[in-house]
Amino acid sequence: MTLHADALAALTAWTAPTPAQEALRERYVAHLAAHPDGLTRDCRPDHLTASTVVLSPDGTQVLLTLHAKAQQWFQFGGHCEPEDETLAGAALREATEESGLLGLRLDPVPVQLSEHAVPFCGPTRDVHHLDVRFVAVAAADAAYAVSDESLDVRWWPADAMPDPQADMVELVALARARTS
Repeated sequence: MTLHADALAALTAWTAPTPAQEALRERYVAHLAAHPDGLTRDCRPDHLTASTVVLSPDGTQVLLTLHAKAQQWFQFGGHCEPEDETLAGAALREATEESGLLGLRLDPVPVQLSEHAVPFCGPTRDVHHLDVRFVAVAAADAAYAVSDESLDVRWWPADAMPDPQADMVELVALARARTS
């Protein structure tokens, strides 16, 4: 199975938690149906990305990265690469690369979708990431690291994240519900 086929199957089968998420799911499926290259960064102006919100074992803390280009706190994630076989695998690879955490336990079913403009992605700056978000749980004694893509990586109380955006608050709530 190709990454494109895996993503299409995963999103077709996914049960969205809200009507707004269902509308995004339908948009993502239509995008993939229309674009065989819909998971590559060369697909413009939209392409799918994969990310992971990392929770502590008890779900009370969330590990976030201060993204170097965006200058904001986010979950870990990014573009799919040619070697990625599954969307969940791409999300896990990104989380591992950007956090330095080994042994993350990833739930392979998406937890949330988020479409957002990314003005620093690509030469035209008119790019939208169709992000597919997953949740992973870190080991209790896991040590994280700061990657080249981050200014900082830090644990935050799940109910007191820095500058919480509505979709991040929803993401963490959905992730905590999924893992509890």
